[in-house]
Amino acid sequence: MIAEHTLSVAEQKNNIFRLSACQALAGANAVVFYATGAIVGNDIAPSPTLATLPVTMFVLGMAACILPLGALAKKRGRKTVFMVGTGAGVLTGLVAALAVVISSFLLFCLAGFLGGAYAAVALSFRFAATDGVNPERRARALSLVMGGGVLAGVIGPMLVTTTMNLWPTHPFAVTFIAQACVAAIAAVILKGVTPAEPPVAIQSKGRPLRDIVRQPGFTLTVFCGAVTYMVMNFLMTAAPLSMHMHAISQQASNLGIQWHVIAMYGPGFFTGRLINRFGSMRVTAAGLVITVASVAAGLSGTDIFHHWLSLILLGIGWNFGFTGASAKIVEYHRAEEKTQVQSLNDFVVFGVMLLGSFSSGALLNLYGWNAVLWGSLIPVGLAFVSIIKGWHAHSQGKGVL
Repeated sequence: MIAEHTLSVAEQKNNIFRLSACQALAGANAVVFYATGAIVGNDIAPSPTLATLPVTMFVLGMAACILPLGALAKKRGRKTVFMVGTGAGVLTGLVAALAVVISSFLLFCLAGFLGGAYAAVALSFRFAATDGVNPERRARALSLVMGGGVLAGVIGPMLVTTTMNLWPTHPFAVTFIAQACVAAIAAVILKGVTPAEPPVAIQSKGRPLRDIVRQPGFTLTVFCGAVTYMVMNFLMTAAPLSMHMHAISQQASNLGIQWHVIAMYGPGFFTGRLINRFGSMRVTAAGLVITVASVAAGLSGTDIFHHWLSLILLGIGWNFGFTGASAKIVEYHRAEEKTQVQSLNDFVVFGVMLLGSFSSGALLNLYGWNAVLWGSLIPVGLAFVSIIKGWHAHSQGKGVL
């Protein structure tokens, strides 16, 4: 087993600051696409049922790129992947702007795919924050980087609101150009991250992946993280279009997405402390319960207040559930295995998200917002029951959690 290089306190703080800032900027890019993707898609798609396909392509980009990017990180280091990701982010904005100008749905879907590749890299920021950090401080470092994304809830909607009508004949075109500029700024900031992986660790293979996957509790942890993210994506994809269908203004919709993203990342400033005190899977279970509360809020009505409350609770539930599962994952791998295991985890997460992203648009158009909400309860229930069973097995001495 290869020991990972431990960074100095100053280097750790520098990395957390830079990764937190870039989590905010990358999150803003994702917010822009989520807030506008279904609406632009509805305007230029050949069929209304395909309105959310660009957002689905965003998720497909995550799923398709995460394993190749993980392999690249193992061979060349995380910083190389950071540059590839931000490059994809710049292209996302430029291609999307062109798609809006020429009304090309195919090109807009390509922009979504590129945006997903950038988002896949951005999600590795949380794991990068744990590189070179002592085990007892990793949950805190991870959650602080997640917390940095709270600014995405300010930057993303602000970009949309202030730029969407600057080119009246082509709404949102300037928004996507601004999105490209934000990704370029993130690339500059990421160049200052101090790598923690020694060259020998990059070349080491570590244990066979099948042995890692067979560890007690690993599958449950991945499943819970995947469900948490899938349900968040499932509801967030449909929410802007649902608000549009219920005659809620674009500005009000943007504000709802803004508070949703703030709720997603805001708890990150203290989630790590909760994990250290109560355990990662208890925090994950709490996230699932809060997600159920989000669904209940959505089912109680369709006006702006109900949409906003549902989105806020959904964001908090996601933070607890996903941060808890992510913190647990780092316990299952050694230093030389981290990119392989983390990439596998995120590949499963994004793969499951694909199902939720595409089906939410179809459910919304065919059966309405309530059908989307009811449908989300199925995977949440399965994940919660799985955690309860895991606790029971642990109490019986089987070591699942």
